[in-house]
This record gives sequence, C-alpha cells and structure tokens, in this order.
Amino acid sequence: MAGPNTLEFTDDSFDGDVLQSDVPVLVDFWASWCGPCRMIAPHVDEVATAFAGKAKVGKVDVDSNQGTAARYQVRGIPTLLVFKGGEVVDQVVGAVSKEKLAEMLQTQIG
Repeated sequence: MAGPNTLEFTDDSFDGDVLQSDVPVLVDFWASWCGPCRMIAPHVDEVATAFAGKAKVGKVDVDSNQGTAARYQVRGIPTLLVFKGGEVVDQVVGAVSKEKLAEMLQTQIG
C-alpha cells in the first residue's frame, strides 16, 4: 500500500526510525479497512516523494502495531503526527489534503 519513498514503521522500529531521526518525520497511523486512510494514501506517498532527503514519511498499521498507537493515544484514524527531535510537533486527525501534509512538514524543515 506504500509508495517507494514511504516507509513502514513498526512497534519494534519506531524509536530508532522516528524518535531518533535527525530529520522531521510524518507518521500516518492507518488500517487497511479504513476508507479515509486508503483515500489519503496517495497523498502520503506523493509527500514522501516530494520530501525525500529532507524528511521521512511513513506509516504505522494500527492493527499490527497497537503498542505504538496506544503510546500516542491514537483513537481515530487516519491520525497523522509530525515528529521532530523525538517529540510530536504537529498532528491532524482525518483525511486531509496533500497540501496540508506538505505544509505540516515544510513548517518543521524551515
């Protein structure tokens, strides 16, 4: 379901891939059965390609990685969080435009 520049984060890899990243990270908490998640998937992939080398963009399947979803109190999906320096610096819940996702990341890059 992910594009070539969209990463897959898991409970096991999350700390290393996201919290210890030296660039901002956009994380899409999603599930395969979620219609709005499938609707924004192409937007997430396009943003991943647009920001390749400047930021990371990835997905967490909430069904397979319930620990990470619970840790960040993800109650509705899609939930999109932007991390910088190991902290959540921006978030949005629900289907949003590609432009909104790009804006969330661009704000953290400068």
